[in-house]
Formats: sequence, C-alpha cells, structure tokens
Amino acid sequence: MVVGAGSQKVEGLEGTPGNGRAIAILAAREGAAVACVDRDEDAARTTADAITGEGGRAEVLVADVADPQAATALPARASEALGGLDGLVLNVGILGPFGLGGTSAEDWDRVFSVNARSHALITGAALTLLPAGSSLVFMSSMSGILPGIGMPAYDVTKAAMLSLSQNAAMEGAPSRIRSNAVLPGVIDTPLGAMTPRPDSSRDRLPIPLARRGTAWDVAYATIFLLSDEASYITGQTLVVDGGLTTLLLG
Repeated sequence: MVVGAGSQKVEGLEGTPGNGRAIAILAAREGAAVACVDRDEDAARTTADAITGEGGRAEVLVADVADPQAATALPARASEALGGLDGLVLNVGILGPFGLGGTSAEDWDRVFSVNARSHALITGAALTLLPAGSSLVFMSSMSGILPGIGMPAYDVTKAAMLSLSQNAAMEGAPSRIRSNAVLPGVIDTPLGAMTPRPDSSRDRLPIPLARRGTAWDVAYATIFLLSDEASYITGQTLVVDGGLTTLLLG
C-alpha cells in the first residue's frame, strides 16, 4: 500500500512523477500488487493505470488521511482489496506556511494531521494485521534533519516521521516487522516544483553528485527497504540527497 500514490498536476511537469507514483510503479515492476491510495481519485487511478498498462496489478483506494477514521481503516481496506498486505509506504505530505510567526495554530493542526498523525494512525492499525516479514517505509525529508526551506510545520512533521518510524520498528520487531525511513533531498517532483521559496538558495545548492534527484532515485531506495534484501535492516534512516547533508552541509 502506497499512501500518496498520486502526483499533483503542475504545468510543464506533466510527465514527471511524484515520489509516491514512482514507488508504486517500481513496486509493481518488482512483482508486487499495489494499493494506490490518494484523496484524488483521478491521480490514484493514473498511477494504477500506469501499473496495469505494464501488466501489473493495482487497486485504487480513495481516502483523505486527515480524517482519523479514514486513516485507521486503510490497512484493512488494502488487505481486503489485495488479498493480503505485507508492505506499507507512508508518503503523503503537504507543505506549510513560512516562518514560525507566520504559522497559525490552525496551520500546525492541518499540517500535523496529514503529515504525522495520519501515518501514526495507519501504522497502529497496520501492526495488528501485518504478517511476519512485513516492511514499512516512512517518507521523511532532508528537512527533517536540516531545516532549510523556511516552513517550520513541514520540517517538524518530517522530523516526527523519524521517531514514528523508530517506534514502529520497536513495536514491530517481536513480529519480525521492519520499519525504516527515507529522507529525500532536493528532488525534482511536482510537489517540489510547487514549493514557493522566499529566495532561490535551494536552487543554487552545489550538490556533490552535481544533479538534482528524481522520484526514481527515491523509489529505488524505498523498494530496497521494502524487499527481503533489507531483511536485517530496521529502525534506520536512508538519506537520498546526492551527498548534500554529509559532504557539503555536514
């Protein structure tokens, strides 16, 4: 189940997938049946159609994860639709206002309800039905360890994903359920293109590998953590940033 499997429509980036869409497509290419979850049915169906067009299997689940009941119900819905569930990608996220002073109580509640609380509720429900050997991957961000885009609510929720992933790893370990987090850096996705920046500093970052990342870079890292090849990895963070945080800013 990939939560946030659709991609937002941005003019000029119609063929560019978001992280969730790339992860769902790549998971299907590796043989998984995928439940594509999004609040936008058309966006989820576009992802599912791309999967079925390549001969894979995909189901569309529409849910607004800001609704606690909808979030809690998702693992059971996905398990029923797929005939079982052994992998979760918790990817959905929204941006926030700039600056602490510019972020209202309502803004904090809105961003937390989508970016953090929803994933906690989904995970709590999933841990009761996932079989041994299952894997969860939480989509955090470089912003969770290195604030830089000036959106404190977004940054704090991405930091919260790291703790949530570790808590899931601790609770899941007795049942051999693994949990890890992926932290994308500067990635060319529709959401990234929609980020209103107060300046262009992120565009000028001298990334050590000399290019911005793509959703496929994030997807390959995620699929590795979902797979049996990562069967002895849990409670960890994998930064996908072209070396930015350690080689340049670390």
